[in-house]
Amino acid sequence: MPPALQVLEDFPSVQLPFEWLVQLVPPLKTRAFSISSSPSAHPNQVHLTVSVVSWMTPFKRKRYGLCSTWLAGLDPHKRVPIPAWFRRDSPPPPPPSLPLILIGPGTGCAPFRAFVEERAVQSVSWPIAPVIFFFGCRNEDSDFLYRDFWLSHTDGKGVLSEEKGGGFFVAFSRDQPHEVYVQNKMQEQSERVWNLLSAGAAVYIAGSSTKMPADVHSCLEEIVSREGGLPRESAARWLRMLERDGRYVIETWS
Repeated sequence: MPPALQVLEDFPSVQLPFEWLVQLVPPLKTRAFSISSSPSAHPNQVHLTVSVVSWMTPFKRKRYGLCSTWLAGLDPHKRVPIPAWFRRDSPPPPPPSLPLILIGPGTGCAPFRAFVEERAVQSVSWPIAPVIFFFGCRNEDSDFLYRDFWLSHTDGKGVLSEEKGGGFFVAFSRDQPHEVYVQNKMQEQSERVWNLLSAGAAVYIAGSSTKMPADVHSCLEEIVSREGGLPRESAARWLRMLERDGRYVIETWS
């Protein structure tokens, strides 16, 4: 429900003429989503990974996000036209020869599902560089998005398999007495992270724009400093150089 209507519902004493309401309510904003599928793996399809937004108003009324709730309520067996726009200034997909360090808790895994699918298709025709992915969620039983997909790519010669030099590391933040996040898993694999960075890997971070990106950046600084034998200030400059070179990419949302 649009915020203006929520206010009118919370304050029924307000009698607003309809023509005023039309002038007051702005047009709905477009929603931006990361595409979570590879065009090579799914021609003529676009997959999205959307979390249904919900919150409690100051009057203790449960509200739901307009777009995410609408999408979740669609019948998958019916065709529904949806206007869509694609950003043409998005960075190109990484080449198969580029090692990747992917960090995407929650729905931040969306673009990396596309990355892994694309690498899997590429691996049929070309040698591919290692890919390691750090995923995080609250609970394994209820929040482990695309569990079977990720695990299938850790087996045998999958994109995330040990045989391919890859890895898949999951942090379940609420499944134990102490909280565990993606940066904790990164610290456990610090030598591996540094080895890939030293080999020219690109870092991609996606997810919530609250504390996660800063915490992950601080963790990477610490890893570069410790494993590379650099002062913390030099490690920070080293990461800034990665960003200037287009090898440190952040895609976050609130």
